[in-house]
Formats: sequence, C-alpha cells, structure tokens
Amino acid sequence: MLGYLPEPLRSVLVKHRELLKFAVVGATTFVIDNGLWFFLKLTVLETKPVTAKGIAILIATIVSYVLNREWSFRTRGGRERHHEAALFFLISGVAVAINLVPPYISRYVLNLETPHVSVLVQELADVLSGSIIGMLLAMFFRFWGLRRWVFPDELGARRRSDAP
Repeated sequence: MLGYLPEPLRSVLVKHRELLKFAVVGATTFVIDNGLWFFLKLTVLETKPVTAKGIAILIATIVSYVLNREWSFRTRGGRERHHEAALFFLISGVAVAINLVPPYISRYVLNLETPHVSVLVQELADVLSGSIIGMLLAMFFRFWGLRRWVFPDELGARRRSDAP
C-alpha cells in the first residue's frame, strides 16, 4: 500500500509508523470509549457521568492493550507478558486519572451541569472536557509512557529477531 504513495510522503509515514498505528488504535478506542460513555450516561448511569466515563475508559483501555501490543508496538517490548500487562495498565491507570480531571473540573468545580446550565451546555462541556481535552492529555502521556516503559525499543530487538 505504501508503494503507491509519493516518496516524500512515504518516508514520513515509514519514519512515524508507530505514531500512526498508535493514532489508529486511539481512534478506534475513542469510538469505543465515547460510544459506551454516552450510552451509559444517558441510560443506567445518568446521575453518575464521571463513573460512566471511567467504565468506558477501562473497557477502551483493555482493547487498547491488545491492539497496541499486537500491532502498534509489535516490534518493541519483549518483557514477560504479565509484567508488560502490569506496566501497561499502570501507565493506563495514570492516563485514566489524567482523562477524568477535565470532566471532573467541568462538572463539579465549574458547575457545568443541570440545573446550573442547560442540557445542551452540559453535554457540550462534557464532550469538550472528557472527549477532547482529557483524551488528548491522556493520549500524549500514554504514548510517551508506553514507548518509554512498557514497550521499550531496547527489548524490541529480541522480539524482532524471534519474528518469522
């Protein structure tokens, strides 16, 4: 597929392939996270939107681990699977906390929730704080942490040499 692209673009894509794969995984888990979040907060967790966001993030994080391990960073890492998973979920746990700070501030510090504001303002504030600001902050932290501690390149040489 890359063979069809002009050389300058192809070189950039090859150079940043991990970041691009990470972004595709992120887009996939973004849809899972937000679809589940809105489903939960508009149904069974209507009075607990931050809890709904936490549950949605947790499920998206599990999907993210599988996709990142098997695709985005498949040539990196090399730790024992349980050690790698523990580090992934530790980094992701910190990222979940980072992701939840903006919607928490939006709802409970700035009072951007009904009856203080309209439902439209509340939902726009939730999307901006939880789905954009929180997600972007968590994404930058997660990419840095995964490359640094979970899937370090030094250990990747072992996985690349074992690959068929």
